[in-house]
Amino acid sequence: MREDVESLDIRDVTANWVNALILTAQIEDRIKALADLADTPLFFGRLDYLHAPGADLAEGAGGERFYIGRRHVHDADGDPMVIDWRAPVSQPFYRASKKDPQDIGLRRRFGYTGGDLTAYEDEHLSDPAETAAVSKLLQQEIERPRVGPMRDIVATIQPEQDEIVRSGLSGSVCVQGGPGTGKTAVGLHRVAYLLYAHRDRLARTGTLVIGPNRSFLHYIEQVLPALGELEVKQATVADLVARPGVEVRGEDPAAAAVVKGDARMAEVLRRAVRSHVTPPAEALMVVRGSRRWRIPAYELQEIVDELLARDIRYGAARDALPQRIAHAVLVRMEQAGEAPDDRVQDAVARNAAVKAAVKTVWPAVDPAKLVLRLLSEPEFLAEHADGVLTEDEQELIRWAKPFRSVKSAKWSAADAVLVDEVADLVERTASLGHVVLDEAQDLSPMQYRAVGRRCTTGSATVLGDLAQGTTPWATRSWAEALAHLGKPDAAVEELTAGFRVPRDVIAYASRLLPGIAPGLAPVSSVRENPGALAVTRVADGELVEAVVAACRTSLGHEGSIGLIAADARIPALAEALDAAGLPYLAPGEETTALARLTLVPASLAKGLEYDYVVLDEPAAIVAGEADERTGLRRLYVCLTRAVSGLVAVHAGALPEVLAGPVAG
Repeated sequence: MREDVESLDIRDVTANWVNALILTAQIEDRIKALADLADTPLFFGRLDYLHAPGADLAEGAGGERFYIGRRHVHDADGDPMVIDWRAPVSQPFYRASKKDPQDIGLRRRFGYTGGDLTAYEDEHLSDPAETAAVSKLLQQEIERPRVGPMRDIVATIQPEQDEIVRSGLSGSVCVQGGPGTGKTAVGLHRVAYLLYAHRDRLARTGTLVIGPNRSFLHYIEQVLPALGELEVKQATVADLVARPGVEVRGEDPAAAAVVKGDARMAEVLRRAVRSHVTPPAEALMVVRGSRRWRIPAYELQEIVDELLARDIRYGAARDALPQRIAHAVLVRMEQAGEAPDDRVQDAVARNAAVKAAVKTVWPAVDPAKLVLRLLSEPEFLAEHADGVLTEDEQELIRWAKPFRSVKSAKWSAADAVLVDEVADLVERTASLGHVVLDEAQDLSPMQYRAVGRRCTTGSATVLGDLAQGTTPWATRSWAEALAHLGKPDAAVEELTAGFRVPRDVIAYASRLLPGIAPGLAPVSSVRENPGALAVTRVADGELVEAVVAACRTSLGHEGSIGLIAADARIPALAEALDAAGLPYLAPGEETTALARLTLVPASLAKGLEYDYVVLDEPAAIVAGEADERTGLRRLYVCLTRAVSGLVAVHAGALPEVLAGPVAG
């Protein structure tokens, strides 16, 4: 298929050089999409239908066989050899069961080792004599060691995951999922499915995946290309709100960041923007040739009031104002017996006197300058925050030392979101067709609004776990978060079956749930893996040495190793690893057969996973956060990064709920 594309001759089908460039680019993208992937088989399953799909069953039409894979593959004559996993005919591979065989006589799973076919496993779903059994190949694929970036899960999608993946484009979906439930993979595969089912529409409107940080995005960046989807953009919230001149160089205290991230700030900013509209002080005189046309101040005010009442974007109203004034002039011309047309109205709208009046009544607003003024001038903030923020809250968010200009200001991440809000109040933000928001529980209400602006006319897939919220402004409920996002009607789905974290490990971490996320159902892991958890206490002076030894032991296993520690302890551990001759990577750097150990600050652990995790001093992770609840949530995240085994090494006391005996 790739060679067919490479051999295309477009010289006789392009009318000009522009068409040739576009077609060449499309051909290059197609070649990239058809690239061979090492160790990735073209098919992983087979379905034998009892009857041809779509045929009348009463007519007794014969069955049909389909091979299911990551990509559609056809032969030299164009006949399909492998069916794309997203096609409707492939759906029973994920959803058919003994109770509901969906006209499937046989489902076959193929097992691969290093890209070579090494096993297969059959289920005769319509045979009443055969009992249902857990697929060993499916379990082996789920438990396969993690080396390198995150991979696709098309061979292992579960029925409850498949329902979310194949839900329609018109509705938004929120997925609450504990550690190891596959929510990130579900979100990425939902994008791949939507691009398959609605390719033309999404090609026009665009898709975007939003992650918590660059390390996370690097970890997941190969999933969609492996499925042939190359056009999906990836970004962090900070990337979305970045503006020229607004350089994020400062950091807010937690209390200030909470107020700046509060949804009430939207009303403060709205008031500040609209305050720039000034009532007309005098009549407007427009000169056209030898005639003068007078628009009294009260009529100008009526025009301004009507635009304000429509509550449209500030910039759109400002653009409309000269046309409204020009229309009032044309009415007077017509009353005087003239017959002006649209060209005359446009000319009046461009008249110097009209432009001057618009500049005075409805001046242009620079979003960054407005936020700079709001955070620098106590009187300006007090005027527009009156009845919205308390005096104490206003004092929290004001800069102690005002900056002279936008470029010299030490903007914080929360400030950049405020500037983005004002920019949208002035000019509408362009909307995409679909947005995936991962690790959503850590966003502030104002950050949700920033994301929501990017999908006002599109849909969203929101992914997160309330128990893993580790910011002072973390989401308290999905209903509240979805309201700020502008998607209050989104369906909320919960994934509670864990496929990644061993049962003993998730049970141990779940001891924290009653204190950090009351009412949230714990994950029920399908992976038994006895002996996967070890909690070791050592003497105060032996902690670093014991952690290094645990890393060395873990490297004796197959797969990736993560050493996770409080951010403040990373330098000391890095020095110890260097002294011990153990090479290590930073989060986001790709693990290889020669470099399998990653040193991970606790603040960057979210969303990442390793076959074996060595956890350094849990108490230090808790103490590294602003409050105990946030610290315990951070610890919950760190405890649940292991796919095969976890070793927690500590010298200090463990949190009380973790101090009891452990399983295994």
